[in-house]
Amino acid sequence: QVQLVESGGGLVQPGGSLRLSCVASGFTFSSYTITWVRQAPGKGLEWVSHINGGGSTTRYGDSVKGRFTISRDNAKNTLYLQMNSLKPEDTAVYYCARRASYTYDYWGQGTQVTVSS
Repeated sequence: QVQLVESGGGLVQPGGSLRLSCVASGFTFSSYTITWVRQAPGKGLEWVSHINGGGSTTRYGDSVKGRFTISRDNAKNTLYLQMNSLKPEDTAVYYCARRASYTYDYWGQGTQVTVSS
């Protein structure tokens, strides 16, 4: 069955860095655009970034542009999100999700990122 498993979250000070990973299984990973979405406490879902199946096209939300980098290793069925210059407002649960047509059909369980001094 399709699975997406995130890891790499944690507590980091403002200005610090973290790298999130999302390991996929149960489908042909390289055939799908994968997205990072986050949800801050008490707020709705916010799209963060996505990358196409081959890794040649990436997009970022305005709030993370220039600080976050999305990448993927299709040989390892793994998606990454390198997060630098973290701010307290980046505190959220981060999810990876598979994009299919105009929806996200599978989601991971999420990983908590907390930016605080």
